[in-house]
Amino acid sequence: MSLPYEKMENIGTLIPFLFSESQKGFPEGKTPNEIIEGFFEKYTSLKSEDERIDLMFRIIQYIERQVVLFDSIEDAAFTSLHPENGKGSIANLYQLAQQQGNLDDVKAKLQDFATRIVFTAHPTQFYPTHVQQIIQDLRDAIQQDSISTIDSLLQQLGKTPFINEVKPTPYDEAQSIIYYLRNVYYQTVGRLNNDINQTFFGTNQDKYKSFIELGFWPGGDRDGNPFVTADITYKVANELRTTILKNYYNHLKIVRRRLTFKHIAEPLEDLSKVIYHEMFADKGSITVDDLLNPLYTIRQTLINEHNSIFIDTLDDFVGRIKLFGLHFASLDIRQDSRIHQKVIDTIIEFYTGISCNELNDEERIEILINPSFTVNATDFEDEIVVDTIRNIYQLKQIQKQNGERGVNRYIISNSESIFDVLNVYALFRFCGYQHDEIKFDIMPLFETIHGLDEAENTMNKLYNLPIYADHLSRRNQNQSIMLGFSDGTKDGGYIKANWEIYRTKEILTNVSNENNIKVIFFDGRGGPPARGGGKTHEFYAAQGKTIANHQIQLTIQGQTITSNYGAIPQAKHNFEQLFSAGIYSEVFSSSQSIIDEKERTLIEELAKISYQKYEDLKAHPSFMPYLINMSTLNYYGKTNIGSRPSKRGGDKELEFEDLRAIPFVGSWSQLKQNIPGYFGVGTAIFDLKNQGRINEVKDLFNSSAFFRTLIQNSMMAMQKTYFPLTAYMQNDKEFGPFWNILHDEFELSKAMTLEVSGYDTLMQDEPLNKASVLMREKIVLPLLAIQQYALDKIHHESELKEKYEQMVTRSLFGNINASRNSA
Repeated sequence: MSLPYEKMENIGTLIPFLFSESQKGFPEGKTPNEIIEGFFEKYTSLKSEDERIDLMFRIIQYIERQVVLFDSIEDAAFTSLHPENGKGSIANLYQLAQQQGNLDDVKAKLQDFATRIVFTAHPTQFYPTHVQQIIQDLRDAIQQDSISTIDSLLQQLGKTPFINEVKPTPYDEAQSIIYYLRNVYYQTVGRLNNDINQTFFGTNQDKYKSFIELGFWPGGDRDGNPFVTADITYKVANELRTTILKNYYNHLKIVRRRLTFKHIAEPLEDLSKVIYHEMFADKGSITVDDLLNPLYTIRQTLINEHNSIFIDTLDDFVGRIKLFGLHFASLDIRQDSRIHQKVIDTIIEFYTGISCNELNDEERIEILINPSFTVNATDFEDEIVVDTIRNIYQLKQIQKQNGERGVNRYIISNSESIFDVLNVYALFRFCGYQHDEIKFDIMPLFETIHGLDEAENTMNKLYNLPIYADHLSRRNQNQSIMLGFSDGTKDGGYIKANWEIYRTKEILTNVSNENNIKVIFFDGRGGPPARGGGKTHEFYAAQGKTIANHQIQLTIQGQTITSNYGAIPQAKHNFEQLFSAGIYSEVFSSSQSIIDEKERTLIEELAKISYQKYEDLKAHPSFMPYLINMSTLNYYGKTNIGSRPSKRGGDKELEFEDLRAIPFVGSWSQLKQNIPGYFGVGTAIFDLKNQGRINEVKDLFNSSAFFRTLIQNSMMAMQKTYFPLTAYMQNDKEFGPFWNILHDEFELSKAMTLEVSGYDTLMQDEPLNKASVLMREKIVLPLLAIQQYALDKIHHESELKEKYEQMVTRSLFGNINASRNSA
């Protein structure tokens, strides 16, 4: 309450009054205008609109910092609330395996299992890097109970800007996540990987395996981001390589401090010089083997001449190099299938004079896989064509410098046919790659309902295409496939999207097995349930044996990085939980992870009914106008939080198909309506209840871990919903009826999920998370009142419209940051 803000002496005492006015006023049906104006009249002497606007901006600043303080307190409490060797930990997994006599089964599964966390820069996190660092320092100070340090940090926080003056570049975004790679994941993942190896396989270096791997999208994800260029990709790849070498250099100091023995100290010093030189080299000249081979020799000397003293210290270092190589995290390349098609069409027409539209499928395949030309970027003027060609050429150089693991996956967004995959294969061929030089997993991303429906047909055709079958044989018969939860939910609604992805995984598992292909699924998941987040660990533990379980791969982004993986204790816990979930679902699977035919039919019914309800909502003439005019949708692009535009399609008129999942879901979240997280769930269950079948749904909740997790995640979305905030909209002539549709479905969904679960309240089974949600919602309620007030002023064309628009944009920050527990 005494933070050193300019003109903010009384802010800390005024906010509780604004909260009280909001908490009482909204349920009584008061409008945001009535609440804010009443607050000013009762508790301030401010009369001019400029003065009131200034105070509201100060309140926003204050609430932003309240959220940061609460983040730090939760982080500080983490270790006391999550026992280090509790359920889901590696130690617990080993003990359980021993107790149940399944240790050999676990070891066998570990030979064919790994986890890959892929970090993305999708803009769901509004904290600049310097604020993130203050959060970490605050967490440490709170854990140490250092009041003086806490006070100093809060003062620092009071004077530290929370907003970016300009949009970050893709390189800035990469640097932000590389900070975590260097300071959190090198230690966490390195130790955890070594722990898994030693716990289950002892110190035998020959059996060492990388169980937890890291992936990286900033700098490689071109989908809808014109600022990711070939130059940026190379720059990020080089930064990843330099960063891991810096980690090795510092780690080697620790090793050298212990291994001071004859015939060991000197070679370690030589290795240190090699690493130091490479850290500053423009182009890499060493391989991973150049680092490992001297260490293997040193290890043998340590055994033969020095009684293996400190061998665990050396093995720890060797393990890190095996895990992180010269790449640290594997850089993925991603682009939209429609862009690839444009580039392919342009190239073929330029060199052959043939239009792809004139070719039948056989002719098209032939020209794609056996081109009669080699492309040159200088032959073209279109920027996207030129840069795509440059990028394909440079990937070979990146693999040479960072190792093949440095960049070896090419992901195709919006995949719907075999040509979406073959177009990428063709790009490599067009750029002079021989068939055996394409050392890439070419990954379709099925994310629309149509794409998911076509996935089986697409993959079956690919598997039976000789040239692609040859490619897969060179990739060890492995095919990686990505599924998009975010866009799937946006396109098909909550139950439908999750069930379609589940079924698609089963179908693709079968078609892959039939073709002797090992399929690996990669899930594009966001933080909130509406984008595939929520109870992530439970989701994977609930997957039955009908779905291939060779790896768990998923994206982690924005607020989820900082909240779940931003500090060593949280990162260790969540990496362990995710890794163990895959083992539990395979070795310790229960009947609850098996969905029988009767249950499938029931889920299918629920998905169909809820999908129709959601489709009707999307088809409503007020759907897009409501989002555009009544939500914060138009303000996401003004927040300077991410390098990527908030929609595809450039400056053309906004269409639903071009709208990205993050601003779509985020806009519903800002309204506290969270539609994508539950809409249609209530109608579906109620329909079956009217048929006298409610007990079937109750039985499904109790018997199916998949369905139960789905409903519990939906409850989380509803817990963070607050319709009284926008109740004034029901009186709007244009949007009142539409608001009522949304509100009625929320009330129905809440009632039906409570009835099915037998709970008295939402999130009844998650007291910790629920307490966090409730506290955060309490903190941001005054912020939401201000945001709605500002939106109303904008709609009524206030003379100070520009200032109110700035207010809406600023209010986005604290509200989104307060939702970190959605992950």
